[in-house]
Amino acid sequence: MNSKYDILIIGGGAAGFFTAINVVEKNPNLKVAILERGKSVLEKVRISGGGRCNVTHACFVPNDLVKFYPRGEKELRGPFHQFCSGDTIEWFEKHGVTLKIEEDGRMFPESDSSQTIIDCFTKATKDLGIDILTSQSVKSIYQTETHFKVQTNSDTFLAEKIVLATGSNPKMWEMLENLGHSIVSAVPSLFTFNIKDARIKDLMGLSTFASVKVKKSKLEASGPLLITHWGMSGPGILRLSAWGARELFDKNYHFAILVNWLNETTFEECIDLLKEIKLENAKKVVAKKAPFEMPNRLWERLVLASGISEETKWADCNKTQLNALANQLTNGEFQVNGKSTFKEEFVTAGGIDLKEVNFKTMESKVIPNLYFAGEILNIDAITGGFNFQNAWTGGFIVAQSIS
Repeated sequence: MNSKYDILIIGGGAAGFFTAINVVEKNPNLKVAILERGKSVLEKVRISGGGRCNVTHACFVPNDLVKFYPRGEKELRGPFHQFCSGDTIEWFEKHGVTLKIEEDGRMFPESDSSQTIIDCFTKATKDLGIDILTSQSVKSIYQTETHFKVQTNSDTFLAEKIVLATGSNPKMWEMLENLGHSIVSAVPSLFTFNIKDARIKDLMGLSTFASVKVKKSKLEASGPLLITHWGMSGPGILRLSAWGARELFDKNYHFAILVNWLNETTFEECIDLLKEIKLENAKKVVAKKAPFEMPNRLWERLVLASGISEETKWADCNKTQLNALANQLTNGEFQVNGKSTFKEEFVTAGGIDLKEVNFKTMESKVIPNLYFAGEILNIDAITGGFNFQNAWTGGFIVAQSIS
């Protein structure tokens, strides 16, 4: 039996639900269904933000917002002028969910529970009469002159228009490739660096502001750096991993980084500062207390790594030792051997080539009446609610153009 719909949305995640709800709100006469391959819907929403759901980010200027997207910066500028984070807040408010802003700009439901977002979406789809069909794994998509025919593991569906919101699903990418789309191969984005080094051994949990460069590369980033059991993490490192997703993949995740623990301070400036400190603290032990804003235990390790013993006083530091210390502080080299996934929020760089999508409508330039929303596209962001914002904006624009 063929089930017939006006619009078929494939993918029961954030982008799929948001698209479906907006389509029917704008055009209540349309018959819409969401097909989900799993047994349940909105699973990524459930676990996101540690189960609190980081809905969006309090960055309200489209031209600033796009800067958080290593891939998609240029393409999202127009869409964000149509539907930005401020519109997201208003949309959820209208649907009974109040969001709050945290210190770092991330926005969560006031309830601090992702279930609030899931309930909001499931209630809206029910009220609007949108069919949610689970355990429907799409096997083929075929386009006739008048409609699409979608074959799943158990049914056949006919629809005039299709929206693909399947995230980073390799099977769907392969299907699209067979239909004539180009796919940028997926590589991990947002990962932490595996580093075994005496200078940071047993310092897990220590956090300090630093700037980090990948040696022999243009990649650099600054921000809080967190020392972990297996190496380094924190916003600065994650930013580097996102912008360097392809380059670091090509290096097979074996490369050197240069860490400036004093952030903007240069080697020369650091030498001058150390000479001043030496004069003022002649009788004090160098390793005892950090003269800069950094954890004392880390300072002690960097002092020892500079060939200065635990008992050495500032007065007894020679030029070679001060140079070595300035080098450790502003240009410490660490060897990265591999990566670890950041939390459960697995983000990939890759997907449908952005040149093949009309960003005014989110329609495919290759296959008419086929639309995209969310991470199925070669768009990704750093953490902070930006990947969801891309899903909401895409879904909103699809709904605009369909109705």
